[in-house]
This record gives sequence, C-alpha cells and structure tokens, in this order.
Amino acid sequence: MREGQKNAPTPRTAYGAPLRSGRPVVTLTLIGICAVSWILQLVTNGSWTDRWAFAPFIAQHEQWRFLTTAFLHSTNPLHILFNMYALWIMGQFLEPLLGRARFLALFLVTAVAGSVGVLLLAGGPHDRAWYTAAIGASGAVFGLFGAAIPVLRQRGLQATQMVGLIVVNFALGFFIANVAWQAHLGGMIAGLALGAAFAYAPRERRALVSWGAVALMLVLLVVLAALKYASV
Repeated sequence: MREGQKNAPTPRTAYGAPLRSGRPVVTLTLIGICAVSWILQLVTNGSWTDRWAFAPFIAQHEQWRFLTTAFLHSTNPLHILFNMYALWIMGQFLEPLLGRARFLALFLVTAVAGSVGVLLLAGGPHDRAWYTAAIGASGAVFGLFGAAIPVLRQRGLQATQMVGLIVVNFALGFFIANVAWQAHLGGMIAGLALGAAFAYAPRERRALVSWGAVALMLVLLVVLAALKYASV
C-alpha cells in the first residue's frame, strides 16, 4: 500500500498545479506582509514609507522600489482594507488553480508592472507625477483581476462580472484623489497577458510556456523602464 501511494500520480488542477486543501498560504502570507508593513509605516512616522515607496525620480537608482511599494499603503485604513479584501477574494480563486509558485509570480510581476505603468505615463522631470510617490498593492490586485478573465473564459465561465468589476474600480481612479490609475492599468495589462499564458498553455509544455511568459514579461518591463529613463 505504501509503494502504491508513492507511485500514485499527484492529483492536479486543470492548470497542472498540485491539488491542495486548506487555506491559500501565499495569499495569507502576502496579506500578512502588507499588514506588518502598514504598522511599520505608522509607528515610524513615515520613514518606512520613504524607504520603500516608488516614485519615478528615485527608482532609477533604487530599483527595488518598483516592487516594495506594493507592500505599502496610505495611513487611511480603508486603502489597505480594500486592497487586502480584494487580494483575499482573488487569491482564494487563483492560487489553488495556478499553484503557489505561479500565483506568487503573478502577484510580484504585476506589482512591478503597476510601477512601470506609473513611470511610463509620467511626463518626466518637469511633471509633478515624476516626484509623487505611488504606493499600494492595487497594481498587483488589478493584475489578479486581469489574469482571472482568460482563466474564466478558458474554463467556459462568464467573465462579464469580472470585467464590470474592473471597469468600476478603474473608473474610481479618475474620481478619487491620490489614486494611481496608471498602476492599475499597468498591472491589469500584465495580468491579462500572464493569465492568458497560464490558461492556454499546451498541457505538454505548460511549465515552459508559463515560466517563459513570466520571464518575458519581466524582460519587457525592464526594457520599457530603461527606455523611459533614457528618453528623459
């Protein structure tokens, strides 16, 4: 019986991820990191935010800010609460389907894509946006929203509600002050592309296509950021 259990194939999801029960570990870990980071923002009187926040003028020389800013939020608790709720909802759906590694890669890459979106749409050193910090996990959250669309469609499920949710939340960025809609756009585009790669990758080449898409997206983001800095 033991030998049979060892040799039995591992149950997998439709996208090749090991079938797991229990809570989405990666999602909970990301939420926990954001929560701890938010507390540090409060108790350090903003110095933690200054150390890790993204703004185009400084990220050229401190590139880690493209990612670390996704773990910062406004001192207004509604900002982090909304993003963490959205992350929890999307994580419960996507993490079990894609697996922990691909879900984590999706979150991190689309978080970077959100910062690149802010950079690309900033006018340059003459523009106030060049010096304005953009913080929050919403770029990555919109990346998860975007990735869910091709996943839903590939599974033959309606994506209309997801599209409506994206449109409403994206539109809010134009009516609520201090919301970086540019990060939403960057994250969503990257999420759509990665979600399509994950969902439609041929079964026999799933790992190659999925991780190749992640690597290609990272290279593209680096190239776009470098070209933007070179142009200004």
